[in-house]
Amino acid sequence: MKIDSEGFESLLKKYQLRAEKTLNQWLPDEQVNPVELHQAMRYSVLAPGKRVRPILVYATASTLGLGLQLVDGIAAAVEIIHAYSLIHDDLPAMDNDDLRRGRPTCHRKFDEATAILAGDALQALAFYILSHDDNMTHSSKARLKMIEKLSLFSGSRGMAGGQAIDLESVGKTLNIAELETMHIHKTGALIRTCIQLSALSSKQLGADQLRALDTYAKCVGLSFQVQDDILDVVGDTSTLGKPQGSDIERNKPTFPSVIGLDASREKARELHHKALDALSIFGEEAEILRYISAWFVERTH
Repeated sequence: MKIDSEGFESLLKKYQLRAEKTLNQWLPDEQVNPVELHQAMRYSVLAPGKRVRPILVYATASTLGLGLQLVDGIAAAVEIIHAYSLIHDDLPAMDNDDLRRGRPTCHRKFDEATAILAGDALQALAFYILSHDDNMTHSSKARLKMIEKLSLFSGSRGMAGGQAIDLESVGKTLNIAELETMHIHKTGALIRTCIQLSALSSKQLGADQLRALDTYAKCVGLSFQVQDDILDVVGDTSTLGKPQGSDIERNKPTFPSVIGLDASREKARELHHKALDALSIFGEEAEILRYISAWFVERTH
């Protein structure tokens, strides 16, 4: 699949709209009891966003020649897990944020108890989707592996564990290896899951291709966080959709605070090139993944 920058933007829009349509179908109607809980779930999941994780799911499927209907459920599940994590990260006991994606955070829009329950319910919904979506693979073995991967990488050995390390690191000085470990878990694990779950939908994927995709996923998962840290320094609140400089204000370790802004930019570029190298096993069919890696390190929000 040979694409240019205009074609890339068109594909992103297509994937975003497809993900939002699927999410809307799986989320409970906000008029169904308990009304406020369902409103909070929909408010958080359907908030305007980049839909990075569903995009990675769809882009991997396209690279492997899979029909997108096979991975709609996966795209919805990973985005719902991401939304749950943001709701809980924003809580007063965690990051205590008032703004998310340019709107009041869930606990500010509703209340703290509703936000906690919304996160809990969304996490459960993600696994319900993986086990019940009729359009996904009919291989029970593949589905079980997907559930295993998502539960592992969203739990204490993945995203939740990374958040715990993040909270423990406030006010502390980390070295670059410790910082990378934190973000490999907090951000990178779920991004890696997106690509692995999509790959599990393929019946013909070779071991070399799977390793290449996983290496790519690890690189872009970390580069995404490096760029996030850079934007916390050089971005602005109106563009970011959250308070600029919030990590600095909380005295949280970031790539710019540990290695400097210029070295952070170089780190992002280095990870991008490693991601491209990992995809050398693929031809033009992986062009969308190559564009996504560049997008991650060039984005402004």
